[in-house]
Amino acid sequence: MKQWIRPLALLACVAFSAAGHAANADCEAKATEKKLAGAAKTSFLKKCGADAGGAKADGAGAACEAKAAEKKLAGAAKTSFVKKCTADAGGMTAAASCDAKAAEKKLAGAAKTSFVKKCVADAGA
Repeated sequence: MKQWIRPLALLACVAFSAAGHAANADCEAKATEKKLAGAAKTSFLKKCGADAGGAKADGAGAACEAKAAEKKLAGAAKTSFVKKCTADAGGMTAAASCDAKAAEKKLAGAAKTSFVKKCVADAGA
């Protein structure tokens, strides 16, 4: 089983990296098209990147919307539920990614725990 973890983790890292790079290139193109520079460009790229990250979470958002409908939630309760559900789904992805990186570095025990904890915190920032 361990022999499958490393290639699977590598594949996941490459997929997430490629998706992030494509989104970043798209944001750069949009900023150039709008002729942005300096702080305006930086702000635009940050917001565009966050929006692109949100697009990746749309799969989780759709699943959370379905769960909210199943529970017959509406209004503020639905909004709160979907927000928490989507955040929880994103956190799992970061934890899985960080766990894969720790496995790649062959970390174990307290070193692995510390690495994953810091990695997840950095991903959330």
